[in-house]
Amino acid sequence: MSLKPLALFVQHDGRSNRAAVTCEYKCGNACFHEPPNDSAGAYFGDIVSSLNRRGLIKGGAAAVLAVGAASALAACGDDGASGAADTDAAGSPGVGTGFTPVAPNTDDALVVPEGYEQSVVIRWGDPLFEDAPAFDFDNQTAAAQARQFGYNNDFAALLPIEGQANSFLLVVNHEYTTAPHMFRGYDESNPTDEQIGITLAAHGLTVIEVRGESGSGKLTPVFGQYSRRITPSTEFAVTGPAAGSDLLKTSADPTGTKVLGTLNNCAGGVTPWGTILSGEENFNQYFSHGDRITDPDAAARLKRYGLVEGATPYFWERADKRFDITQEPNEVNRFGYIVEVDPWDPQSTPVKHTALGRFKHEAGTVYVTDGGDVVAYSGDDERFDYMYKFVSSRKVQPGTGASSRRENMKILAEGTLYVAKLTGDHPDRIDGSGTLPSDQGFTGTGEWIPLLETGSDGKGRSLVEGFTAEEVAVFTRLAADKVGATKMDRPEDFEPNPITGKVYVALTNNSNRGAEGKPAADEANPRNLNKNGQVLEIDDDHTGTTFTWSLLLVCGDPNAADTYFGGFDKSKVSPISCPDNLAFDQYGNLWISTDGNALKSNDGLFSVVLEGENRGETKQFLTVPRGAETCGPVITESRVLVCVQHPGESDDASAENPISHWPDGGSSQPRPSVAVVWKSGNGRIGV
Repeated sequence: MSLKPLALFVQHDGRSNRAAVTCEYKCGNACFHEPPNDSAGAYFGDIVSSLNRRGLIKGGAAAVLAVGAASALAACGDDGASGAADTDAAGSPGVGTGFTPVAPNTDDALVVPEGYEQSVVIRWGDPLFEDAPAFDFDNQTAAAQARQFGYNNDFAALLPIEGQANSFLLVVNHEYTTAPHMFRGYDESNPTDEQIGITLAAHGLTVIEVRGESGSGKLTPVFGQYSRRITPSTEFAVTGPAAGSDLLKTSADPTGTKVLGTLNNCAGGVTPWGTILSGEENFNQYFSHGDRITDPDAAARLKRYGLVEGATPYFWERADKRFDITQEPNEVNRFGYIVEVDPWDPQSTPVKHTALGRFKHEAGTVYVTDGGDVVAYSGDDERFDYMYKFVSSRKVQPGTGASSRRENMKILAEGTLYVAKLTGDHPDRIDGSGTLPSDQGFTGTGEWIPLLETGSDGKGRSLVEGFTAEEVAVFTRLAADKVGATKMDRPEDFEPNPITGKVYVALTNNSNRGAEGKPAADEANPRNLNKNGQVLEIDDDHTGTTFTWSLLLVCGDPNAADTYFGGFDKSKVSPISCPDNLAFDQYGNLWISTDGNALKSNDGLFSVVLEGENRGETKQFLTVPRGAETCGPVITESRVLVCVQHPGESDDASAENPISHWPDGGSSQPRPSVAVVWKSGNGRIGV
């Protein structure tokens, strides 16, 4: 695969490149159904008045600490790094992005820049414990899978182990499974009990120790005290206003305080106190027979969350009645939260934080202000759904020991939940074409509308008329509809910049924007039939209720008139489509992974300069193999980690006829894996 300059015209018809089989198993065919948000909530076309932008922000975006998968590592250091963000380099053109871009391609390989090396860290089915069996594709069992690395890795975090040089905890989400690619001869209408058990056990999270080696960026898994698999059978505790609510009580849990498992875990975050946050995203697709509920209020709630009709594609309802709405109508209410896991204690009980609301969470990213206030950002990954933040009323307690982590795990159980409403500065100039409305680009103001306040006793107070606190916590989408939140183009990952404090949001796409009967384009979502997505930049008054915003990128073919790269020369950027996960390097550059590239190239990982004369410069660092999605980027001084999700996933492929043989080559089956990339000679990434 050649590495060449950026000016490459990409022919495309504007459709996402995601396979139908991916849509079926990853999100329950969300994009083939009507968007569940048919509320009369506000979008820009409904807003006549414009807020005074100058008076909104109370102060600068000063920050002491902002942590996510990448920024937490920048703060902690990697392989003896200094332990602080390289503020001297911030704003310098191209620092940290000095690599030859990878050209768009459709290779069945992980393609990295010239002068960089790569290796696989861990694959689907690799053992996590000494007594776990080796992976055998044709003889897999549920018992084996429960002690092996799960399927379709998404979010990843790399946490340095104190006092052990070049040793880390790797924590990874396992979002979903694709049974036709996991089993030969799979009958999609009648899977075996063992196959059902395997797919169930392949969900959840993995914690594993990894060690580096001298003179190389490789990372090797180690069997040790931290190894853990969290699956849909692991017990979770419930915190916040919904804990103990009648809305969460089931026959197996009449207290409404304990939940088995976590589902469809997508993007997440790393907290300053050393725990992992993980968002439960497309949980709706695991619960069957939503069409059999006749109570009109209950049916409306299920519809708003996109519950499936009939059987699910997973058929877990055959093995466990809790996945059948008609038998356990409240079980579905126990999923769709931010979960928090202590990776340092394999015996600890993870928690579900209902104070942060229930929706299709993408990300759970924490920002800490200079006053020690904690703010958590999250998106609801659905067409025409919303952006949220939670401001805790507790401050971070010092210390890194187990007792400090237990105390700090209460931070996200007490505070106020908000939803975002945006206004554009140029409402009369937005026509759905993506035409830039002014020299300053797409800009506007916004407010955070309070929904729910949770006290130190875990009890909530509803801030939405007609809703109880428990209803806001469990049916958050409906509460947000009521207050007129702004309908966005699939808000996915949120990440605060560890240097500037600005917050970035990946808006992946929305093919229904501007369609008949659907909300038209607005300034933050400026294109009708939006297939390529955009990236939003927010200058937030983190603990307050106001912000200003602009679009950093309007993604797509740089030769197309409807794209924008922060004002940078479009002839010198890489084509980018469908932004998904976000991360930061120590210099304050944004890194973006993509999902569903509509430009007919493999998905990839891109760097974007945010400050200085090169603002908007976008360069492709790597591409993932054929049929794969790029997930969970971790960017450190000397390593880049990516989760390669669903390699070879295509409507023309199956276990009998794979179109990818990554990562093992030959005639092997494709296996979702975590890969690591480093600069030859162990140099600094992008320098």
